[in-house]
Amino acid sequence: MSEISKNTVRGASPAGAHDAQAASAAVRAMFTAIAPRYDLLNHLLSLNVDRLWWRRAARAFVHILSRPNARVLDICCGTGDMAFALRRAAGTSQIDIMGADFSHAMLRRACEKSGHKQVRWIEADALRLPFPNHCFDLLTAAFGFRNLADYDAGLREIVRVLKPGAECGILDFAEPPGKLGKAYQIYFRHVLPRVGTAISGVRGPYLYLPASVERFPQPDQIVMRMRSNGFSEAHWTAYTYGIAVFYRGRT
Repeated sequence: MSEISKNTVRGASPAGAHDAQAASAAVRAMFTAIAPRYDLLNHLLSLNVDRLWWRRAARAFVHILSRPNARVLDICCGTGDMAFALRRAAGTSQIDIMGADFSHAMLRRACEKSGHKQVRWIEADALRLPFPNHCFDLLTAAFGFRNLADYDAGLREIVRVLKPGAECGILDFAEPPGKLGKAYQIYFRHVLPRVGTAISGVRGPYLYLPASVERFPQPDQIVMRMRSNGFSEAHWTAYTYGIAVFYRGRT
């Protein structure tokens, strides 16, 4: 997909989905199907360095996480790993961390993994969050924003629930440049679908997810969308040679 066409992408588009509502329903169904193996999927996609990315992203917000009574929301939380990383980075600070996802199966896995970790969970669509305006100090999304049916609407919803001057961190996969990018494309298109399907017994998601990375807008375009949808500041940082990108914004 060319850079020009990537820039016009509205949001996720699973096979057979012809509008945003159908795309959202298809994504929910896929992630519900792979919930038991979702953690394995992230490890496969990231070549097992995703744990380092979560920690690095969480540490970027220690100045917020150390504030007494800070309110933090992790959307598209999946099985909770970003929320757990935020909780660890907060240390002993008494803050409110909440994870939201629209897949009930994902949230069940997050609850099972919670143990003694102080995180609350809520079943909610990232495009229609059940919160009033301006109520969070920090919002994060790790490897889930790419799957929204409408990226601009998602960014506007993020801005809506953030307090003035609050921050946002979006961590997602990208296509690395150069020779590494070419090698990673081979891995994405040929190795990952076969391995993921063999392990999970579910074929569709392991074809969709690499394709979703390929069609996701370039980092500079995501930053432009952040600024045009209400962020006063926005920039991006490449992780691990561009396999992942960390987008950071302030309202």
